[in-house]
Amino acid sequence: MQTASTNICERMGCSQELSDFKHGTMIGCHLCNKSIHEISLLLNIPQSTVSGIITKWKQLGTTATQP
Repeated sequence: MQTASTNICERMGCSQELSDFKHGTMIGCHLCNKSIHEISLLLNIPQSTVSGIITKWKQLGTTATQP
């Protein structure tokens, strides 16, 4: 029998921070005129995440995780 703590990721999904490399890859693809959909498929990351990272980069000039 599985406990709630071991099964919570399966039920709710666990978020993980993306590496700086993946952030840079997203921005690089964006600068090469790839669409959000294409970047999402290439990196196997949800479109909403790609869009959020690109928007953050445009506004703040960085993709670093803020405290």
